[in-house]
Amino acid sequence: MIRFYFNLSPNPMKVALALEEMGLPYEPVPVDTRKGDQFGPAFLSVNPNGKVPAIVDGEATVFDSNAILLYLAEKTGQFGSAPGPRSRGEFLSWLMFVATGIGPFSGQAVHFKHFAPEKVPYADTRYQYEADRHYSIADRRLGASPYLAGEAYTVVDMALWGWARMVPFILGDDAWSRYPNLKRLFDEISSRPAAKRVEEFRTAQAGAFKAQMDEEARAVMFKHLKAV
Repeated sequence: MIRFYFNLSPNPMKVALALEEMGLPYEPVPVDTRKGDQFGPAFLSVNPNGKVPAIVDGEATVFDSNAILLYLAEKTGQFGSAPGPRSRGEFLSWLMFVATGIGPFSGQAVHFKHFAPEKVPYADTRYQYEADRHYSIADRRLGASPYLAGEAYTVVDMALWGWARMVPFILGDDAWSRYPNLKRLFDEISSRPAAKRVEEFRTAQAGAFKAQMDEEARAVMFKHLKAV
């Protein structure tokens, strides 16, 4: 039984999607990052970086959502790279594109748009621009290929779906109009039974987490503010 350390944010949800798609049994372990659970000794022994998601699978402990996706694909032989060096290169390249581009820039865009304690126009403009640039690259790729890594649905698309769920929150209510190919893939994945189970899981688990982003939550999540 895989122990799945999670909250309801984009990175854990892409792992939840993979677990559901692969039919892997898992024990959900809520980690309330607005209460500081991620900094407790028990969780830091799982992920020294103090971030969700993480999994414990027997003797294997894996943290970082994209590392987990790659681990699960290799473990099960499902939703991984097609055979051959060309396919493997595309698979790894697009997975890292999501890992180092889509995720970080989306996260910073959300922070400066919604959660920064003061408006920083330069930072807001930079991260909105970079988030839009990365989603535009994904959209162009999906105009030429049915899936991000090629002809088949893989964990790369699951990684993208985790963040694509948040596109209007990241970039504004009209953002989907700029990414028709991404929206096509998002809708396709969201209609899959596994994705529907993830949404049911999110709803069922919502009560396990603090909903308010109050001063206590800010102090826990944005520790850099103590140095300001």
